[in-house]
Amino acid sequence: MYAIDQIENDIVIAENLKTKEKKEFKKSDFPFPIKEGTMFSIHNQTIQKEETIEQERRRTLREKMERLKRYE
Repeated sequence: MYAIDQIENDIVIAENLKTKEKKEFKKSDFPFPIKEGTMFSIHNQTIQKEETIEQERRRTLREKMERLKRYE
């Protein structure tokens, strides 16, 4: 499972969420619209968007930020 860390011109830098290793991809490798934070996996050399996991991760991060704000 990867998350897009940054997009620069036609280069996409993504982080493997298990190993924390960064990997570069071409923007044209993605068969769907991408932005920072987009999550995807690679199956049989095909990039697949992980919409459900991405939404869950965003919700979890939002909840963590809200809890942190309460303690400020």
